[in-house]
Amino acid sequence: MLRKIGFIGLGTVGRHMAANLAKGNYELTVFDSDQPAVADVVALGAVAAASAAEAAKGKDLVIAIVPEGDELGGLFFGERGILAGISPGTIFADMGTHSLETTLTMADETLKKRCMYLDAPVWGSKEHAVNGLLTIIVGGDPAVAGRCREPFSCFGLNVMHVGQVGDATKMKFIVNLVQAELVQVLAEGLVFGEKMGFNADKILEVLDTRGVASPLFHLKGRAMARGDFSRSLALKYVHEQLHMVMNAARLMGLHLPAAEAASEVYAKGVEDGWGEEDFSAVIKVLRK
Repeated sequence: MLRKIGFIGLGTVGRHMAANLAKGNYELTVFDSDQPAVADVVALGAVAAASAAEAAKGKDLVIAIVPEGDELGGLFFGERGILAGISPGTIFADMGTHSLETTLTMADETLKKRCMYLDAPVWGSKEHAVNGLLTIIVGGDPAVAGRCREPFSCFGLNVMHVGQVGDATKMKFIVNLVQAELVQVLAEGLVFGEKMGFNADKILEVLDTRGVASPLFHLKGRAMARGDFSRSLALKYVHEQLHMVMNAARLMGLHLPAAEAASEVYAKGVEDGWGEEDFSAVIKVLRK
């Protein structure tokens, strides 16, 4: 049984994942540079680590959910990073959204430490994380994934094994592509309708009745109508994710015109200063 867990990355979603693990009475050690977020989880019974290496040392399972980029390099490969502290035999579940190259590199480096690696990006909003309703897309050894089902169930409703290491990252590309485009399309529909004299609530009432109705449209549409862009998934991260999708597509010689158009709109949102807001704030670009 996996009881000792290290958790690195207490961002918008990660802090609630860690909180649910703490409530599940695991021996949880957490690390993040955001001290108030650390304090919140410590108040639930977790222990704070001074570094990612310390959080990873001597654990049965290490979970990391951090963004791609420079921070990723330090947290994983630095002198005080995860790989510097992780112990042989530990399962390392990488739950952030990364490029395929980063995922495969991490898998190789983890194996060198005689540890087991799961490619396991999560899908869902802050609210899903709070309520333990995330979807966890898993690539890697099915037996290793099976050992993690109990702790994963603290914050995930669905654990979906999709293949080997790298396959979960690829599946997350599909999720990110469709999700980003749908919200941008919804924003266009609302702005178009508003220009024709309808209010957003009436447009959403009509959309909710037939084939285009979806939980995503309902949730993000109502937020757009209220002008509530409280961060659930940051616009800047959606923009970064679309770049990963298009890079992967280019390597396959595939042209994704809708993704390229959506990426330009999200890029404008970041440029205009809305990157830290929820990605539904993409509607602000269209309303200008």
